Amino acid sequence: MKNTTSAATRYIQTRTENSMRKNELARLACEPGMARRDFIRKSFAIALPATLAGFSGPVMAAITSPGVTASNYTLPVLQRGSTVLSVKNYGAVGDGAHDDTASIQRAIDALPASGGTITVPAGTYLINALTSIKLRSYMHLKLSADAKLVAKPNSAERYNIVYVNKVRDVEISGGRIVGERDGHGGSAGEWGHGIYVRGSSNVTVRDIHISKCWGDGLVIAGATMWQAAPIPSSNVLVANIVSTGSRRQGLSVGFVRDVKVYDSEFSNSNGATPQCGIDIEPENGNTAYKVLFENCLVRGNARYGMLLYKGSQGVTVRRCTVENNGSCGIVTANAVATYIAQNTIRNNSATGLFIQDGTRNCQVSSNTSYGNYNRLGAVSRTPFQMSGWSSKIERDMLIRGSTSDIRITTNYYR
Repeated sequence: MKNTTSAATRYIQTRTENSMRKNELARLACEPGMARRDFIRKSFAIALPATLAGFSGPVMAAITSPGVTASNYTLPVLQRGSTVLSVKNYGAVGDGAHDDTASIQRAIDALPASGGTITVPAGTYLINALTSIKLRSYMHLKLSADAKLVAKPNSAERYNIVYVNKVRDVEISGGRIVGERDGHGGSAGEWGHGIYVRGSSNVTVRDIHISKCWGDGLVIAGATMWQAAPIPSSNVLVANIVSTGSRRQGLSVGFVRDVKVYDSEFSNSNGATPQCGIDIEPENGNTAYKVLFENCLVRGNARYGMLLYKGSQGVTVRRCTVENNGSCGIVTANAVATYIAQNTIRNNSATGLFIQDGTRNCQVSSNTSYGNYNRLGAVSRTPFQMSGWSSKIERDMLIRGSTSDIRITTNYYR
């Protein structure tokens, strides 16, 4: 162990300032009436460097503040026709009192075989989440900045406000999706979701605020098939979303291939176990393969910030801030080929990073950790850097159980 250099101290200060900027973004994103273009602009201004390979299409415009480099990724080019239909032309009212489920579905069903874009103008659209808004292949559901899809209260154990089931080339963007946990009539179940992507490919979810769902804000998972192997969701891009205040998770990831999540917040999950910001937990013994989280904020969840659970393979967590969660910051269990680097993990109630039984081939590099396990009280220490694991930093990092090939390079503590 040795004292930090001034460069290391500057590194910690920079990470703290960046996280404060992210907190300001999250606060602004929740304010009524904030234009999406302002949300996007502010998120670019606070983003840290990122590169997303393997997609074609226009590069997202980078608007930066001094000393901060915007995320650099491209939106995928999705196949869809040129038809544009407004839900207003199919009977949707958007007054917050009329059930608009059938009208929105009529607009979607009216698209030609080549698909197109469904626009949802400003307004509050009540949705019967037991019926769901069912998307089809080759379409874009485009909500205006002031459009809200709000679930009607129900007592069901499961629902999906927007359902993306075994389709391809789908984009969802803009506006808000609001669940009905505050008015829910039952007490059982944990599967009332905002957006459920199931067994679908080439899906983009971006620039949207999801909140107050009975289960998860966003689910990306596989689909079972009759007398055939299940199919994963694949090539899914999530960018610039906020998923907050749901009962179970901000984001659940199941049987998937190639999921990338950028510049997004997953926060304040509480009420139904596991109560995590992000939970990777593939169903039925399958795997979640090649999942990236970059430049995300995971905070205020009742249990873990991030759970990388059994079946997680090739998961990268990079340049994220994981803070103020009710238990550990990041937990791995039976995870394979995990890369955790350049994150700020701080002020969590239990251990910052907990590498648990069955984890193998895991690298932990250049993270900044402090203030963790604060349920034991505050700890005061001089900032330092350390390579390797030691019980002296057990508040910030703990390895327990049967693990193998755990590589701890230099990380920063204070």
